[in-house]
Amino acid sequence: MSKEETEKRIQQLQLAEQGIQSMLVQKQQFQAQMLEAESALKELEKGQEAYKIIGNIMVMASKDDLARELQQKKEILSIRIKSMEKQEDSIKEKAKKMREEVLKEIKSD
Repeated sequence: MSKEETEKRIQQLQLAEQGIQSMLVQKQQFQAQMLEAESALKELEKGQEAYKIIGNIMVMASKDDLARELQQKKEILSIRIKSMEKQEDSIKEKAKKMREEVLKEIKSD
């Protein structure tokens, strides 16, 4: 492997690691939304009345409808988180292989 190819691999590795960091931030945001939905579901069970924020106003809403919406939101977030974890694992594996190849090449020079 030439020096140029090694440098190109190092740049690809850096991009992969930046992608992983970006995915971690996004996954954390989804996890925070998941916690919010779970918390809202718990609070919904306690109260007699339920309210929903639409735009800049809060309106009374059916507890059953809100619970259904929150459950759907949790399911969607769960799917997104699992998908991101699979992508993250794939990128990490590729980055690990690139890192090993680059280190092997650098040591052989």
